[in-house]
Amino acid sequence: MTVLHSMIGKNSPLDRVRQRNRNAVRARAGVPVVASAPLTVAEEELMREIMIEPMDYMNSPEFKKRDAEKNIYQTPTAIRFADVSWYRPLMANSTGGKQVERKAKKADSVLLSAAQERVIFLQYNYARFRVRQLQDALNDSAPSIDQAREMLRWHGMAKGFRAQIAEINLALVLAMAKRVPLGESDFGDLIGEGNMALMRAVDKFDCGRGFKFSTYGCRAILKAFSRFGIKLQKYRQRFSSEFDPQFEKSNHLETMRAENEKDSAAEVRYMITRNSAELSDIEQKVILHRFGLDSVAPQAQLTLEQVGQMIGVTKERVRQIQNKALEKLKDALITLRGEMPSPTSN
Repeated sequence: MTVLHSMIGKNSPLDRVRQRNRNAVRARAGVPVVASAPLTVAEEELMREIMIEPMDYMNSPEFKKRDAEKNIYQTPTAIRFADVSWYRPLMANSTGGKQVERKAKKADSVLLSAAQERVIFLQYNYARFRVRQLQDALNDSAPSIDQAREMLRWHGMAKGFRAQIAEINLALVLAMAKRVPLGESDFGDLIGEGNMALMRAVDKFDCGRGFKFSTYGCRAILKAFSRFGIKLQKYRQRFSSEFDPQFEKSNHLETMRAENEKDSAAEVRYMITRNSAELSDIEQKVILHRFGLDSVAPQAQLTLEQVGQMIGVTKERVRQIQNKALEKLKDALITLRGEMPSPTSN
């Protein structure tokens, strides 16, 4: 018997037993034996995960009957997968708006009868039952290639049935979420908790009790929402914090604007000191006092009337002098910007 090479070392006792069994098989009546193809790396990794814990399943008397596999998987009508394209944006939509709800109504939903629901749950649990049988038969020993492929086949079937059942009943999560007040919780987090509760309900539902899955699933989802709310409330009580817009707001623009104003003021002060714009004495005084440039440290800007009182003219005359001086400074700045050294160099 061929054994997984990743689990049994060469020339080990089990490896020698494998060689003896292989030779014995080949010696029987000259019947040739075709070895199974080795597992891929991904299949070996999946086998390790499967072998970590015993597979849980919901037992049923149908599993013990003769030809159980044939009877369980002879479904009169195939159950198709549900359209869940409307549901996937819920995890990214924090508001849970009416647009998603309208998509849910337009989606091609699948409604199972009680008989169909019983069949699909029997198929799901029987696949898990077969995985558990193989696990128990191995008893922590390394599986052969054939055993591994059989376990992977049943595990894949169980995984497919689980996904199909969950997708058919995804609308239960949205329906239960609409009954719960959001409060301080996020809608996406609430939907996530409902999804996990739905998957646990699929694993624990016993179709042999005669109830519909929606009855069991809705109660499980509501209980999960209740636990989530209590957990969130305890967390906020322990780590109480309020939203402060100042922590979320960047001051990069304000900092850049302040630095730009400081550089511009230093540049204008330099031009006035060098008189690059050929301003008159009265024009220099007006600009320095009006824009607080009369010292290195920023000064309060004086009004037109205050400057007029200092130089003995009306505020309208101060406005005229200011506008004329600004025009000179603008022209000089355009001419000298590329020639003038940095104001901080002096």
